[in-house]
Amino acid sequence: MDLSNLQPAAGSKHSDNFRRGRGHGSGNGKTAGKGHKGQKARSGAPRPGFEGGQMPLYRRIPKRGFTNRNTKEIVAINVSALECFDNDAVVTVESLMECGIVKNPRDGVKILGDGELTKKLTVKVDAFSEGAKTKIEALGGTCEVI
Repeated sequence: MDLSNLQPAAGSKHSDNFRRGRGHGSGNGKTAGKGHKGQKARSGAPRPGFEGGQMPLYRRIPKRGFTNRNTKEIVAINVSALECFDNDAVVTVESLMECGIVKNPRDGVKILGDGELTKKLTVKVDAFSEGAKTKIEALGGTCEVI
């Protein structure tokens, strides 16, 4: 047995779409699965994370920094990854996804200059590093920012 074929014991799970509180013959009458009395048996039970008036954990832990909502998640690709394309090919974000180099373009794709390139390509992506631009243009290719 391993994690990929774990399953609950036979008969231990049952559907959650039955009606509660419809008499003891239903198997879930009287207290309707809420036990006897107490705060959690009443309507309006406290929200998740409520600790009975004690300062809750999410407020006790120190907060650090902030998240800038204007940041962009750019996917970086090295020049060496462009070797899979044919000579004189037009490389776009869509063609990079078809080749399997990029799975999710997120906010943009940038070509970086690591590795070697031996083919003349027309590359149309969101950004280029200086090193990548020089390597692509040295072979007669073009770099277009979209």
